[in-house]
Amino acid sequence: MAVATGLQVMGQLMEADLVAAAGPKGRQNPERTAVRHGAGPGSVRLGGRRVPVERPRVPAADGSGELPVPAYELFSSTELLGRLAMEKMLAGLSARRYRLGLEPVGEQVEQRARSTSKSAVSRRFVERTETALGELLAADLSGLELVALMIDGVLFAGHLCVVALGIDADGVKHPLNVVEGSTENTTLVRELLVGLRDRGLDTTRPILAVLDGAKALAAGVREVFDRPVIARCQLHKIRNVTDKLPEKMRPTVESRIRQAYGAGSELEAKAQLETLIRELDKTRPGAAGSLREGLDETLTVLRLGVPPTLARTLRSTNAIESMIGICRNHARNVKRWRDGQMAVRRRHGRGPRPVPPRQRPSAPGETRAELERVTAETVTPARHNEEVKAA
Repeated sequence: MAVATGLQVMGQLMEADLVAAAGPKGRQNPERTAVRHGAGPGSVRLGGRRVPVERPRVPAADGSGELPVPAYELFSSTELLGRLAMEKMLAGLSARRYRLGLEPVGEQVEQRARSTSKSAVSRRFVERTETALGELLAADLSGLELVALMIDGVLFAGHLCVVALGIDADGVKHPLNVVEGSTENTTLVRELLVGLRDRGLDTTRPILAVLDGAKALAAGVREVFDRPVIARCQLHKIRNVTDKLPEKMRPTVESRIRQAYGAGSELEAKAQLETLIRELDKTRPGAAGSLREGLDETLTVLRLGVPPTLARTLRSTNAIESMIGICRNHARNVKRWRDGQMAVRRRHGRGPRPVPPRQRPSAPGETRAELERVTAETVTPARHNEEVKAA
């Protein structure tokens, strides 16, 4: 009954548009701009499917051509169908089972409905994700003031994708860019970052780059940004160290490293870690060397004096790994990967996301000012080569 009522209301709205353009049926109207000319086959969207209806035909009174009927144009638009298909598939519903997630419309309407086949749903999903990816890669970044930048590479369906996530002064996370390649190398990272610069991102201001320790990532950041402050992911460092230890030693060493990272100052944390390094040098030199490597960069967040709540976001690459995990979850129903473009589309992200309120900077200007101070003391501005282009 509800579906029948909805179709009836739809018909009444189209009739109102006809009256506005051609006047009431059966009455002469010399001022009319259009004439009635029967109806032809058409279709409208209903509950995530297309349902056949009669489409009113309204030629212009001066013979210039057929005029659109606003109500029919609205109800027949495919944009909402594509959006619905993308939302349902991102929520985990496969194209094969798409019909099961649609609103019930009754057996009669269901028999006449179309655009619910696996191939039709897949085409709409591809179209919507291509549009979303295009919007992401073309977005103007000139008005974006980033405090932190995270970069990570991930192997996805046999294709390596390097992605960038920015956190602005208000604590909002912005998926920025994605490039596809074969290895996580400096050239690929430079291409990723030069793309951000070309879209208007200010690379002359200081920025905190939170990385997992890969040398290619740090090298690419230093090539493109004039005043980067590199911060190593503390969780990656803990895993790297404990992987070089026997099982019985891992909990104790991990606990001591975490305790040091939670110290009140950089000096205190460094003293605790250096003590641990000296102890490990005697028994586990491999683990000691891993902990010593990049030690200062793992303490960057402490050196900046970032408030503890915000430090939880910036001391690791969990934010970008969470975004990647969401993309993996969305793609879990894919049975056949066709090409690299498909892998890139699946990694495009879902737009800006706020940092949880308790982890946002209470005074964003303070974080920016501290970055300015640190870069002025420890970083010599590099000569920015405007001719650097991605290979």
